Amino acid sequence: MSIDGRYCVASSTINLVGKYNVPNILKDVEKTDVSQPMNTEGEKNMPGNEETKEDSYINPEDDLGFDFVEAYDDDPAEDDERMLPENSAASSISCAFIGVGGGGGKLAKAFLDLGFNKTILVNTTVKDQPDGVDPENFLLLPGADGVGKDVALGRQILGENSALLEDALRTRIGSVDWLFVLAGGGGGTGSASAVLHKSLERHLKSCESSGKVVYVLTRPSAQELLNPTISANYKSALKDLSEHPHIVLDNERQLQLLRGKVGMLNLYPSANRNFAKLIAQVLKLSSVASPIQTFDAKDLERCLGTPGRMVVGSTIARDPSRRDLGSSLFQGCIKSSPCPVPAGQIKTGAMLLVATSQMAGDPDISKKLESALSYVGGRTETLFSGIYVNESVPGLIAISLLGGM
Repeated sequence: MSIDGRYCVASSTINLVGKYNVPNILKDVEKTDVSQPMNTEGEKNMPGNEETKEDSYINPEDDLGFDFVEAYDDDPAEDDERMLPENSAASSISCAFIGVGGGGGKLAKAFLDLGFNKTILVNTTVKDQPDGVDPENFLLLPGADGVGKDVALGRQILGENSALLEDALRTRIGSVDWLFVLAGGGGGTGSASAVLHKSLERHLKSCESSGKVVYVLTRPSAQELLNPTISANYKSALKDLSEHPHIVLDNERQLQLLRGKVGMLNLYPSANRNFAKLIAQVLKLSSVASPIQTFDAKDLERCLGTPGRMVVGSTIARDPSRRDLGSSLFQGCIKSSPCPVPAGQIKTGAMLLVATSQMAGDPDISKKLESALSYVGGRTETLFSGIYVNESVPGLIAISLLGGM
């Protein structure tokens, strides 16, 4: 085909558009002035000549994706199989119990039996392990098969294995606010428990906890204290814990309170169980709302967190209408307490009363309840109180917690 030199068209273009009307295309070509820049827009838009592009309206090039959503998902990461179950016992604070040594382990077992599943028994030998304790709740420290009441050796073994304990706290206990460390004051392992304090505090800090480490130390009986080694161990342990919040359990007082009520075989198990129930009741009441007056978690934390010795006790007033109700309740709690009597100024105190609705509804008894709280408040720098209603109590129940001595 002959076309004027000023006009041209590639035959390949015509071949690409064979389905179109060729004469019309040629007419359009004849009108095109090649001296002007050719308009290629039409050619680009012709079928078959589209540029290959991504579907930007579906997957834009700057799309970051949505994988971050799962990272912030509410669903927690898969739990460690070694993690102990949550506590089934009621409490306003998140807590765990660590029993150190033979005596401390037996006391910790009493809390474990009440539903405080976040409990670990730590010892240098399996021979002191109480019956019925699952392996998950027991931590055996290597280095010695017992320490033979040697506090120096106990400190060495506990110090060398502090990282092992921290790992157990991380993988078995997890995040808690308060740690209760239970130890016997006459043996070598329990009497050395203060050497673990930095490790225990480090765990709480790693959990961003608001609480502290609270120690419970048993004082050997009068007969046991005749042994110079046991006596020295107890004095050493008490000195190490004096700056921290702690409770001293007087085994001699406990034996006197229980003697004649239980046999010799069950003296210490009964004492451990009664103390565990006493502490558990304080934790439970702090989690319960009261229509009269509530002792809440903040009140409890203030009492537990005050440095120094604490005294906890309970009593019952079968005649709540008596005139000297305040002094009767205060002295009754001290007299029946498993702890040595209070000494020095009491910085914080709590008095929890549990009464029937009939007692709480009686105007005369209500005035005496208020007077009883005032009586206790006058003997402490700061008093926290709670009054609860329970129809099953056989009388007016009082539980006291005095601290900072």
